[in-house]
Amino acid sequence: MAITTTELESLRDALIRTRAAGTRVVQYEGKRIEYQTDAEMAKAIADLETRIRAASAPRRGSITFATSKGV
Repeated sequence: MAITTTELESLRDALIRTRAAGTRVVQYEGKRIEYQTDAEMAKAIADLETRIRAASAPRRGSITFATSKGV
């Protein structure tokens, strides 16, 4: 099951708030994650932002070329 863009944004926002508060433990959906350093939290936020950009980017369709010799 894929995570929606809205869910990714919620996770990112919660992590940013937690980081700003100086907390290193995050709990959601019965899971507990403890970050050892601020750099780990920054990396997690960057990963979420990358996933959000990828999920919200428009999908490219395929292009089919038809050619002939004109005969």
